[in-house]
Amino acid sequence: MLFGAHISAAGGVFNAPINAAKQNCECFQFFSRPPQGGKAPELTPEIVKQFKDNCKKYNFKDYYIHTPYFINFASAKSRIKHSSISIVRQELERGSTLGCKYIMTHLGSAKDLGEAKGQKQTIEGLIEVLKGYKGSTGLLLENSAGSGQIIGDDFAELGKIISGILKRLPSAKVGICLDTCHAFASGYDWSNKKAVNSTLKEFDKYIKLKYLKLLHLNDSLTELNSKRDRHAHLGKGKIGKKGFQEIACHPKLKNINAILETPTEEGRKQDLKLLKTARDK
Repeated sequence: MLFGAHISAAGGVFNAPINAAKQNCECFQFFSRPPQGGKAPELTPEIVKQFKDNCKKYNFKDYYIHTPYFINFASAKSRIKHSSISIVRQELERGSTLGCKYIMTHLGSAKDLGEAKGQKQTIEGLIEVLKGYKGSTGLLLENSAGSGQIIGDDFAELGKIISGILKRLPSAKVGICLDTCHAFASGYDWSNKKAVNSTLKEFDKYIKLKYLKLLHLNDSLTELNSKRDRHAHLGKGKIGKKGFQEIACHPKLKNINAILETPTEEGRKQDLKLLKTARDK
């Protein structure tokens, strides 16, 4: 298991590996385009070479792109639905150009269509994203915190979405990015060894552990099953230090990398230290 963080790529994607090295990361995640919307910066051959050279310089082999926040495959508005499909496909292609292992995306909200129709439209949209895709970068679906009619807040629903995609596209490069804060807010506990084992057992039951490809490690400022997404530094929230120590050395997670999305750069350095200490014991 390698540990890293979400890193700023301000000024150009080639800055992300430099910034990741400054934070003592072993892998990293970044935005390749403005997260709130806007045109994606061009990835010229020179920029791509500079990015890859910096990754090689700082010994980064695993890195990831997070898609913009406004993605909603279940929107009743055609413009938003089709824009979501187009942008996630673009990010897959950009990820392949840069040599990224995976991109991850949120799925959106079913408030417009209702749960059944929203889930169906989401599956159809993801199939459209992946249809004919030949790139090397895989697509990860990120679980959500369960607020309102958000899609992907429980493992059973994510399992149905993965199954729906693979039924139509059996060789699709698709998996799950599991966020500990989002899962905790949706009722999945991580606070001790027994809780971690129980949550992973539940994941395996509905999705299968072979589809778990990346972790987002974030503590939660709010209580278990709060339905609220509020990230905290590790050990400073309701999950607590013990839970993350158990995750860092869990045998079923040893080949799965983890990314921090905790609030401050200085705090993330301490988070990384906690994780590496637990892993390396």
